[in-house]
Amino acid sequence: MAMDYEAVIGMEVHAQILTRSKMFCGCSADYASTPPNTHTCPVCLAMPGVLPVINEAAVEATIRTGLALNCEIPEYCKFDRKNYNYPDLPKGYQISQYDLPFCVNGELWVEPSGVEPKRIGIRRVHLEEDTAKLVHIDGQSLIDFNRAGVPLMEIVTEADMRTAEEAWLYVTRLRSVLRYLGVCTGNMEEGAMRCEANISVRPVGTEPFGTKVEVKNINSFRSVRQAIDYEIARQIAVIESGGEVVQVTMGWDESAHKTVFQRSKEAADDYRYFPEPDLPPLFPDRAWVAGLKAAIPELPYAKKQRFQQELGVRAEEAGLLVEDQEIAAYFEETVKASDGAESQTIAIWMTGELFRLLNETSSSINACNVQPAQLGALLKLVADGAISNSAAKDVLTEMFSCGDDPEIIVKRKGLEQISDGNAVATIVRQVLADNPGPVGQFLEGKTQVLGFLVGQVMKATKGSANPHVAREALMQELEKLK
Repeated sequence: MAMDYEAVIGMEVHAQILTRSKMFCGCSADYASTPPNTHTCPVCLAMPGVLPVINEAAVEATIRTGLALNCEIPEYCKFDRKNYNYPDLPKGYQISQYDLPFCVNGELWVEPSGVEPKRIGIRRVHLEEDTAKLVHIDGQSLIDFNRAGVPLMEIVTEADMRTAEEAWLYVTRLRSVLRYLGVCTGNMEEGAMRCEANISVRPVGTEPFGTKVEVKNINSFRSVRQAIDYEIARQIAVIESGGEVVQVTMGWDESAHKTVFQRSKEAADDYRYFPEPDLPPLFPDRAWVAGLKAAIPELPYAKKQRFQQELGVRAEEAGLLVEDQEIAAYFEETVKASDGAESQTIAIWMTGELFRLLNETSSSINACNVQPAQLGALLKLVADGAISNSAAKDVLTEMFSCGDDPEIIVKRKGLEQISDGNAVATIVRQVLADNPGPVGQFLEGKTQVLGFLVGQVMKATKGSANPHVAREALMQELEKLK
């Protein structure tokens, strides 16, 4: 009899903090697209006799992140030395945090499809320094120290996730939170956000966790799903074949779409943590922490609930709109400017037609030629019956290209919708005279031909007749022929 298994998943996310300087020195943290080893100094190169100095902005960003994740902020925190000898660590250790981090016991909610929202516990948010970057060329490994010492948050969850979908939802929502706070770009393809998954499997209905395997090198949101699904299947196959899952570190091979062995998994004892002797302990002022909490903006989950409850937007569109803070702001400005279009209609147009245009041109909403007031004006024309939906799509495409107001484009292209009943009735009578066969079928009871006749009216008016008015005029004229 086949046994059913469930996965137990915890996530570790490293997020580079947006600061001007590095974590413990004055070197610029903006190292992207710069020549290797040009953003360095004796401190981040670990020269003898140098001392680190704490970056206050990085501490503030970490605590703000913890507060946004409903974490507790302990009254006493400290830095530790995490000892391990890798070539990307010039000191031979990393300054990090272990038992007394800045943020503990938080949460983030996700919404898996078809089930109730789920709480993901946040064990800790701590602050450390990033490592140098290894570049492998022609069998040799080169080191670029520009990244060494850049402030890095590590956000560690409890083992609360059970599927790859939940893990994917968690990291995408976390990225939105970080972007809303302005503390990290969240760009995984640039290495600004990196994910590691701790995965085990167990028979359904049992309590003890299985043996945990850590999967590293997950460098895209798509890979989060793929790597976790693959590793779950791999562990189940090992167990079913009579083998034993071993606690190791695996890497995700993007090209082969599989996890591969990297090394035996280290435990905390292997790192020989001890308090960093060159840095003082920190005692976050309670009033300062309260001020940071009060300044946190409305975050994606709360914004989504407000869009649904106050504006009547469906969950699907609301979720898409709040993923990006600029998109959400654009939507709200459009709602204010629309003066007639319903919020749900605006949401459909934004997540449909406008998103399509943005994706096709790889544009951001901030660089979009269509201003919120212009989109609102366009949808008001539709709501008022001045233009049809199909015409509005053409107008939006041209607005996106040239930035002109919708009224100007409508007049230029002659797209005004004919809603005058008398004008439409005249056209309807001509259509009926030109199509005696379908008219006869309708009078014999074949009502489905009404759609054909409506289409003929739209064709005769080049799509400018109001479809609702055209249908009513047809029914009235057909009734006279009975």
